[in-house]
Amino acid sequence: MDQFIKERNEKLAQVVIKGLKSRNMTGYYAKDRKEALKVALELIPEGSSVAMGGCMSAQEIGLTDALNNGHYTFYDRAFMATREGLLQAYGADVFVSSVNAMTDDGILVNIDGNANRVSFIAQGPEKVVFIVGMNKVTSDLDQAMKRARNIAAPINAGRFDITTPCKKTGRCMDCKSIDTVCCQFLITRFSRHKDRIHVILVNENLGF
Repeated sequence: MDQFIKERNEKLAQVVIKGLKSRNMTGYYAKDRKEALKVALELIPEGSSVAMGGCMSAQEIGLTDALNNGHYTFYDRAFMATREGLLQAYGADVFVSSVNAMTDDGILVNIDGNANRVSFIAQGPEKVVFIVGMNKVTSDLDQAMKRARNIAAPINAGRFDITTPCKKTGRCMDCKSIDTVCCQFLITRFSRHKDRIHVILVNENLGF
């Protein structure tokens, strides 16, 4: 059964790549994590300054370790005060992220609590590289929003010492909790700047 899932994902990835191209973004297919890491490092030249916004998918393919141990200026948010990290990241050559969900015709959906990710995706570094497991691809924008709010957000909330309704129920309650991780919603449907947004589609389950 796993073989047929892989085959389906590979075919779907080609559809997504065409959708991204129509939106002035560039898509790439990687059959596994190892290949995804290779593609990512080809997109991030040695000597680049690189920022990241808490990207579990990048950790899972080994990109975080590669940036820490390679010839890069890596702004690792884990070792910076929040505002310091934000300000430095704006001037980076490359921003690495994932998505909370995306549509099969290339629309990207991200939700944020502090806007560190969504602000850099919308405006900031000259290049943005997304690492996206095929588990995050949905059929349309409505399904992408539902995935982001009911799967990604509750799991993300569970990683932190906060109190939100979704952390207790496992689904979005459209809350106004002071701890909410859903302060900003960013839908990226087109990139005005060609060669800025690059999406690596990985034929594995990555992130959440």
